[in-house]
Amino acid sequence: MSSVAVNQVGHLPSGPKRATLVTDATGPLPWELADSAGRIVANGTTDPRGIDISSQQNVHTIDFGEHRQTGAGFTLTADGATSRPFTIAPGLYDTLRADALKFFYCQRSGIEIRDDLRPGYGRPAGHLGDRDVPCAPDAGDYRLDVRGGWYDAGDQGKYVVNGGITVWQLLHAFEHRGGLDELTLDLPESGNGIPDLLNEVRWELDFLLRMQAPSGLVHHKMHDREWTGLPTLPHLNPQPRELRPVSTAATLNLAAVAAQGARIFRKYDAGYAERLLAAARTAYTAAETNPIRYAPVEDTVGGGPYNDDDVRDEFYWAAAELFLTTGEHRYADAVLSSPLHTEDVFGPYAFDWAATAAAARLALALTPSELPGLTGVRASVLAGADRYLTLQQAHPYAIAYAPPGNRWDWGSNSMVLNNLMVLAVAHDLTGETRYRDGVLEGLDYILGRNALNLSYVTGYGTDFAKNQHSRWYAHQLDPTLPHPPNGTLAGGPNSGLQDEVAQARLTGRVGQFCYIDDIHSWSTNELTINWNAPLAWIAAFAAELG
Repeated sequence: MSSVAVNQVGHLPSGPKRATLVTDATGPLPWELADSAGRIVANGTTDPRGIDISSQQNVHTIDFGEHRQTGAGFTLTADGATSRPFTIAPGLYDTLRADALKFFYCQRSGIEIRDDLRPGYGRPAGHLGDRDVPCAPDAGDYRLDVRGGWYDAGDQGKYVVNGGITVWQLLHAFEHRGGLDELTLDLPESGNGIPDLLNEVRWELDFLLRMQAPSGLVHHKMHDREWTGLPTLPHLNPQPRELRPVSTAATLNLAAVAAQGARIFRKYDAGYAERLLAAARTAYTAAETNPIRYAPVEDTVGGGPYNDDDVRDEFYWAAAELFLTTGEHRYADAVLSSPLHTEDVFGPYAFDWAATAAAARLALALTPSELPGLTGVRASVLAGADRYLTLQQAHPYAIAYAPPGNRWDWGSNSMVLNNLMVLAVAHDLTGETRYRDGVLEGLDYILGRNALNLSYVTGYGTDFAKNQHSRWYAHQLDPTLPHPPNGTLAGGPNSGLQDEVAQARLTGRVGQFCYIDDIHSWSTNELTINWNAPLAWIAAFAAELG
């Protein structure tokens, strides 16, 4: 059976425009592009691509990039199949940029979510008791005020390493993407003289500061003592909360993002910037003194472990951000002496919460500094971008991601987007159109040009994910509760199939088909702060182009 997979949101007039046809035919086929009135406005023949490894489908590419007429309701037809409708317009990604960032307010802990600001998503403040949380027996004999922050994912835990990479990516977007200093996100703090994106990020930064123990080390996470069921709204969660042990990784996350935050907040709140930098320095020194305090692998009751027993990348990342903020030789020496500084850090996926060396490299490449050898740093980013671009150009669905053995990772959608971020930074460095086009075409996959003909972003496209794993966006289980808000990214195909729903319904499937839009499929369909962050970053890049 034939089908035409397209970006169901659409395309910028001057950007690439391609679709993927699934068909049994091996030779070229005619295609037609119709406008909303059914008039044929372009036509051509398909480019056969053979069997796509990631889906095991026989596919062709349709290229209609020469068509630049704007409008809504365009459709492509080939081999008897017609695509979902889509738009061609210059401001196409403005709303996605805003919605992907508005997601974070709904994830806030410790504050009422106002229904006038997020109609249909209002709820009482959750976990006000986080103002006084005890350490677990293996974590210490004191209590901390760790209120605020964002709920990490579908559960109601708060994890420093996931919060850290999320804050870093949002602050990196603020620093290097245009228009975010003026973007209104409809927050309680809107109009206070500080850009809304910084207002939102500060909610998490304040929590990260509170997770710093008297020793200067930082607690890895805090969450419920036992797992809660679905659905459970945050303010109705009966579980007691605990601080889990400190870790070197968490400590370096705070060092990195507090230093980065200090650099960016200086313009808006000098006192807060000083506080952030002091915390960053303290954390970095504490990590140097305690370089192998690893989060335990088995700590999985009530929250995910987020274990990581290689923190060379976190040391490199924290040193990079401290250097970029202070310019001090101490941190420059740490950057230059790190073995990661000259290694190829752009693997099958560029970075995530556990692999942060590429984050350091991207920050060093774009943020002005006097670091020796910047030409080599930037060349390494371009080499990584070229690798991802080569992967994308060879892929019939234009995916800049090819995991070893076609074993798709947990949260693969975020990995696709993080790889696209490398292409975007390459475009920033060179201005070359091929990198820009790679980002835009890579976004097509997320928004519907995939084997499932599904947009992975709630509210975007004709057919989209809307039952992501969550304890309070749980409409699938309780019709009185909402679906996730528009602009929420689903995790995406995951060959591991760790949950029972995925195992029962997806076992034996290949690559792209290892996904199901079911609230119980936490291994393929969760929502998380660190998956929405790259969506927001890439949407900001696309909106800037538009």
